Amino acid sequence: MPIYEFRCLACGKLFERHFASYQEKVDLECPACRSQSLERVISRVNFISRSGAGVKKPTLTTKSCSPGTSCMTLDIPGPED
Repeated sequence: MPIYEFRCLACGKLFERHFASYQEKVDLECPACRSQSLERVISRVNFISRSGAGVKKPTLTTKSCSPGTSCMTLDIPGPED
């Protein structure tokens, strides 16, 4: 169940929204001013990285999302089974 962070382009307020699933479709609005002019914010993350042979490191991938824009994906390896 993902939690996404948004910034209102009208008043600048930051807020979080919990979604029941990745496919959930909702109409979002700012809780402060009710504007629907929002942008999704990349939240800060913390992780502990081990070092040594065979340890996977985080990778940053850049790709084109739509004409004239690009997106980045940060892949953080999880614990090994």
